[in-house]
Amino acid sequence: MFDHQHPYPPFLFEHATRWIVGTLPPPRFTQGILRPGDVDFCYGSRDGQLWPILDRIYGLNLSFETTPAAVEERKAFLRKEKIGICDMVARADRKKIDASDQGMQNIRLRDLVGLLQRYTRVQRLLFTGGNSKNGPEYLFRRHLRDYGIRLERVSDTIPRIHRFRMPSDTGQGRLITTVSLTAPSGSANRAIGGLPEYKTRKAKDPNYTVMDFRVEQYRSFF
Repeated sequence: MFDHQHPYPPFLFEHATRWIVGTLPPPRFTQGILRPGDVDFCYGSRDGQLWPILDRIYGLNLSFETTPAAVEERKAFLRKEKIGICDMVARADRKKIDASDQGMQNIRLRDLVGLLQRYTRVQRLLFTGGNSKNGPEYLFRRHLRDYGIRLERVSDTIPRIHRFRMPSDTGQGRLITTVSLTAPSGSANRAIGGLPEYKTRKAKDPNYTVMDFRVEQYRSFF
């Protein structure tokens, strides 16, 4: 059994207004066996698409290499745009050493609600995936039950949008919105290809890609 521990602490700071929320990076990041093109930071896998998406949206001209400078580029961007990162999972067991969410067992979650109580400016959680088993939204729902909180549906179209109120001793509590973005991974490409809106765009423009689709979706919420 592989003990898959999250190799990075949450990247949180006082002025952040939205957090990116995922699960775990690929096991090689826990093992410290990075590949050429990996960045030693959250979502740094060379196979992942979050940073390429943000690179296009913001025109960042990021480096995609295993260097301290590449890490600092990403941290500087996050601070400037007031974006934190707080993945749901602290650690999990795996029978098979891969990056699938469904393969996680005995999942130990981070206390996101507790952290949200501390960081009071956060207004939006950006899930890098949906409500499929062990996805970020799925695990967050499970976490909220421990606090007696439920997600209220705002929109059921892709990306799904929900909201909830933080517990408060002095009033209604802060309203926070969650957005379940299409996962920035190659495994989600097939699902995107089956979406009616993607098919319509692709029919009009044969050069339209799943990356274009993600960039348009993410731009609306970042």
